[in-house]
Amino acid sequence: MTPAARLSAAIAVLDRVLGGTSAEQALTNWGRASRFAGSGDRHAVRDLVFGAIRCRRSFAALGGDSGRGLILGGLRAAGEDAGALFTGEGHAPAPLTPEELTPVGALPELVALDCPDWLAPALRASLGDDFAPVMQALRHRAPVFLRVNRTRLTITDAIAGLAAEGIAAQPNALAKTALEVTGNARKIQQSQAYVQGDIELQDAASQAIVQALPLTPGQRVLDYCAGGGGKALAMAAEAAVTLFAHDADPRRMRDLPPRAARAGVSLRLLTTVEVAEHAPYDLILADVPCSGSGSWRRAPEAKWALTPARLTELGAIQARILDQIAPMVAATGKLAYATCSLLAEENQSQIASFLARTPGWQQLDCRRFTPLDGGDGFFLAVLSRN
Repeated sequence: MTPAARLSAAIAVLDRVLGGTSAEQALTNWGRASRFAGSGDRHAVRDLVFGAIRCRRSFAALGGDSGRGLILGGLRAAGEDAGALFTGEGHAPAPLTPEELTPVGALPELVALDCPDWLAPALRASLGDDFAPVMQALRHRAPVFLRVNRTRLTITDAIAGLAAEGIAAQPNALAKTALEVTGNARKIQQSQAYVQGDIELQDAASQAIVQALPLTPGQRVLDYCAGGGGKALAMAAEAAVTLFAHDADPRRMRDLPPRAARAGVSLRLLTTVEVAEHAPYDLILADVPCSGSGSWRRAPEAKWALTPARLTELGAIQARILDQIAPMVAATGKLAYATCSLLAEENQSQIASFLARTPGWQQLDCRRFTPLDGGDGFFLAVLSRN
């Protein structure tokens, strides 16, 4: 495919996304219908689509709120000559119209930062002087990080093994297990290290959250909102614990057993009823459902889908989870609350409310990461009984 043909493909996919289809589904449908497209074409179209979704507001202001407009706006934002690609020749997009050729003035701050108007006050209050730099960072693609299973190999050995397969990686300061991939990231899931469970794809700040947990050998540990199980596997690699995993939607954990087997990890999946039956636990980690605002560059559709009503609903879910799991913590145990949110109302304020309504608990530790630290935005609070 020519560069112009890739733009046309991205326009078609984005039109489906704007019509309500998820980006992943729209890309899958396009790929199935475009057998002529090679792997390089598919990756290029994917990058165009997700780049446009991350910057949907600013690109729309520069080109129009349609698939064509978003691609046009992206070219303008990058300082490229859109007219040289929008030629209508072959599979290129149709030539620019007189209206599309009209110059666009300077963009307002929130438009340029791709920030929803309604969320800006809460984000400013939560991030302070970091508001604009963080929102700018969320407009760009996230780095690719790996977690090295140090029960299997050292960081140095992992880097050498990946290099032998043509994948470049380097240590990352956020976590002692973290590698940042600097070359050939798309080869990771076919690499021997990945297939054997020696490495896992996991954000560096997520790894830092796990390493901040008070894990000691012999503990009974519950990952209450396990999802795909990345943090559960990371905890197992940190200490020899008896590990349990639960999720309100068990389907999210369907890949966890084979991943655990590859990594040499023993764990037990629990239903909601079984969670209470196996209490108490020495440590419960609840990486609760949240706005996902700290990971918008990885899941950019979530930024535009979030509504005030949904944020309120998430707050109620978070409070309910804290109230449900606190009684299951052992007398000398710890409760760890985590989000991938940048919003204080989902983080510090949620913990403050729990402590105010639940006598006998105290906060031991509190950490926050933003994309300015290199990884995703994360929050962690570790609590114990008084």
